[in-house]
Amino acid sequence: MKKIIIGARGSKLSLAYVDKVKYTILQKNQNLNEKDIIVQTIKTSGDIFHDKKLSEIGGKNLFCKEIEESLIQKNIDIAIHSLKDMESQENINLVIGAYIKRNDPRDAFISSKYKSLEDLKEGMVIGSSSKRRELQLKKINKNILVKNIRGNIDTRIKKMENGELDAVILAAAGIKSLGLENKIKKFFSINEMLPAVGQGIIAVQCRSNDSYIKNILNNINDSQASFCATAERSMLKKIGGDCDTAVGGLAHLENEKIKLKAQLFSDDGNFFFNYELIGAYNEANEIGRKTGEELLKLAGDKFKKK
Repeated sequence: MKKIIIGARGSKLSLAYVDKVKYTILQKNQNLNEKDIIVQTIKTSGDIFHDKKLSEIGGKNLFCKEIEESLIQKNIDIAIHSLKDMESQENINLVIGAYIKRNDPRDAFISSKYKSLEDLKEGMVIGSSSKRRELQLKKINKNILVKNIRGNIDTRIKKMENGELDAVILAAAGIKSLGLENKIKKFFSINEMLPAVGQGIIAVQCRSNDSYIKNILNNINDSQASFCATAERSMLKKIGGDCDTAVGGLAHLENEKIKLKAQLFSDDGNFFFNYELIGAYNEANEIGRKTGEELLKLAGDKFKKK
């Protein structure tokens, strides 16, 4: 049997996601065993140029570009991504074959000295790599300064512990996946900070024409995560946002309905617009499209579609 090669970034978090996907594949595909799967780490542009804003070096897809190229060139068979790092417009040669059950989608407050964002005084500095988070944070505490930081989770936490920052904001899913939950001082509620589209979901990608791998991935797909991801990404695609667009979106299923909550900030960051829509879960794509459409109407000329 031909070996299945999984490609992913080499960070601790990415490799934790690889382990989770690999375990799930073996659990759901009894004809495979551990020696049938090989893991190959790939350095992406996002890993190399970690001292600049993503918008300055080509956008968030820099965490996926080289991995996707390797997949297209058949150097690997499966690519593993954090869904929030992926662009809403997929390459026609590739498909997300599985979404793994969603982890905690919330954002988390981490600090050595302070228990919450409200405790920070004027001029104190929070580290974040996201325009969305920056604007949401300033809604809660307008006196703080937000400094753009990049790098892996350990690097960001170390900067805070070394005194370069008073606190950092990170995705709870990543913190929990690395067993660092004890570092979290507070989880932000969804109403305080609506998370990034796809936050907490692992996306497993393969070639569109690879029926063998698609069948394997179909066995591990979490339908709830799939419907939620579809709605959220459809909204993002309609807005046409890039990595500098301050937008949040979170869907969840209840009683065979899907509820999508979304938030978009104006280009200057001075205004924000909220919209919620509930519909049949099997119409997730349309729910997302309509939500994006309504957000654009609410924003008017305060937001320019990219």
